[in-house]
Amino acid sequence: MRDKLLWKLLAINLPVIGMVILIVWFAVDFLAADYFTVLMEEYKISPSDTHRMFVESVHRYLIQASIVAAAIAVLLSFLLTRTVLRPLSQMTEISQRVAAGDYSARVEVTSKDEVGRLGLAFNRMADSLEKIEGLRRTMVVDLAHELRTPLTSLRGYFEAMEDGVVEANKGTFGILQDEIMRLVRLVESLHQLTKADAAKAFLSRQQVDLPALIAQALELDRFQFQSRDITVETKLPADPLIVQGDRDKLLQVLRNLTQNAWQYTPDGGRLTVIAESDGDGITVSFANTAAGIVETDLPLIFERFYRVDKSRSRDSGGAGIGLTIVKELVEAHGGRVGADTGDGDVRFWFELDR
Repeated sequence: MRDKLLWKLLAINLPVIGMVILIVWFAVDFLAADYFTVLMEEYKISPSDTHRMFVESVHRYLIQASIVAAAIAVLLSFLLTRTVLRPLSQMTEISQRVAAGDYSARVEVTSKDEVGRLGLAFNRMADSLEKIEGLRRTMVVDLAHELRTPLTSLRGYFEAMEDGVVEANKGTFGILQDEIMRLVRLVESLHQLTKADAAKAFLSRQQVDLPALIAQALELDRFQFQSRDITVETKLPADPLIVQGDRDKLLQVLRNLTQNAWQYTPDGGRLTVIAESDGDGITVSFANTAAGIVETDLPLIFERFYRVDKSRSRDSGGAGIGLTIVKELVEAHGGRVGADTGDGDVRFWFELDR
C-alpha cells in the first residue's frame, strides 16, 4: 500500500481531519462547557448533572459527526485523487507498451492543469517516437535495397561468367565497375552523413563570401545544367555577404542543393538561386521547376533516405542523403533549413547568421 501514490495522498488528509476534531473537542471542553457552567450558576441551576449531560451529548454528537465527516472526506478525496492520478497511471501503462515497441497508444487528457499538460507532453513524445521509429524502419529498408540491388547484379554477372553464359570482356567489366561504384558512392554518402552529424565540433570557421561560393558551386555543375537545357538564373548582390563558417562544409551544402536541383528539374526547366541579407542573417534559396510537393512531405524531406517520388530510381535520384547532409551542416553552423512549394516550383532555403 505504501507504494501507491493514491494512498499516500489520502493519508495526508488524515492528520488534518484529526487535528480539526481535537481542536473542536478541546474547545467544547474548555470554552463551551465553562460558558455553560457560568449560565447555570447565573440562573441558580445546579450545573453538575446538567454540565455532565451537556458535555457527554456534545462529545457523542461530535464523534458521530467526525466519523461521518471523515468518511465523506476520505471518499471525496479518493474519488478526486484517483481522477487526478488516472493520466499518470495511463502514462505508466503506455510507457510500458512503448518500451515493448507499440507506439500507437496515447494518454487521454481531460484537464488543462499540470497533470493535463504532462499528458499532452507525453503524447507529443509518443508522436515523435512513432515518427522516428517509422523513419528508422524506412531507412533500414532503403539501405537494404541500396545494398541488395548492386550486390545482386554483381552476383548474377559473376555466376554467369563462371558458368560461361556471359563472356568476361571489357563491356562486362564496365558494367561490374558501374555497380561497384554505386556501392562506393553509397558508402561515401553515409560517411559524409556521419561527418555532418559531428560537424558542429569540427568546424574550421573563417570569413566566407556566400555569393562567391554560390557562383563557384553553380560553375562546377554548369555542364550538367547545359546537358539538360536547364536555365539557371541568379539574384546575387554585388557586395559580399560575409558569414563566419567552414568554407568547405558550406560549399558542400551548396553542391548538394545544386545537385538536387539538376537531378529533379525536368529538361528545359529553370533554376533560380537567390541570396539576400535580412537584418543580421543571410538567406539563400534554390527554387527549381518541379512537380509540387504535398504538405505532408515537407517536414520529412530532410530525413535520411526520404524521397518524395518513391518510384524514382536511385541511379537518377540519389540515395536520399544529400538534403539530410544539408540540414546537418547548416544546423552545425547555427542556421536552419526549410522547403516550400508554389507556382510550380520547389524551393529549398537555408538561413545563416552574419
